[in-house]
Amino acid sequence: MAKTILIVDDEPRILDFVRMNLELEGYRVVMATSGLEALQKVREEIPDLVILDVMMPEMDGFETLRELRRLSSVPVIMLTVRAEERDRVLGLELGADDYVGKPFSHRELLSRIKAVLRRAEMVPPAPKKQIVIDDHLSIDFDRREVIVAGKHVQLRPTEYRLLYHLVSNAGRVMTHEALLTRVWGHEYRDESHYLRLYVTYLRQKIEPDAAHPRYILTERGIGYRFRELDERPQL
Repeated sequence: MAKTILIVDDEPRILDFVRMNLELEGYRVVMATSGLEALQKVREEIPDLVILDVMMPEMDGFETLRELRRLSSVPVIMLTVRAEERDRVLGLELGADDYVGKPFSHRELLSRIKAVLRRAEMVPPAPKKQIVIDDHLSIDFDRREVIVAGKHVQLRPTEYRLLYHLVSNAGRVMTHEALLTRVWGHEYRDESHYLRLYVTYLRQKIEPDAAHPRYILTERGIGYRFRELDERPQL
């Protein structure tokens, strides 16, 4: 079945341009011109991906995304003329999966759409049912569960994939490029800010003290390393 993509933008010219190119690629396209309409369309159409413009009247893209994340984990690509890093970071912090700045080519947008949909469908194989890191942290890859201090912690799909690749290579340094390629796709191998941000998210969720990480260690200028699984933490 064709994937359904919801486009949210208050500019008819942009809506028509994106719709036409996506339909030529075989996607089913649904459109909305406001944040409130977009939330309703998500409930009714259950899209596979949302392309969300930031600069909209009344309810902007950031506010729409905040509300959207309360009802759905659908992948979201932010679309905006404001391509500064602080705006990209804000969108990612609110739960966006990617960020494309205007003006853009249809090939660039299509490449990002395919990469985000591919990531959403990727389920990495479980290395083994459960890994007990220590008394504070254990991971059940079979059930996709992370237990921190005896409590289940909810990870976003991208956070889960990042943790999977780090733990699967415990004790080995994973370069920035390798992690970006494996978690996001080869199109993202130069987008180091994605990796920095999601490492921060993971540390905040699994580390006893995110400012002094015990598990995800930084190898400056190279990448990251998950500590040896039989290695005792340094207190």
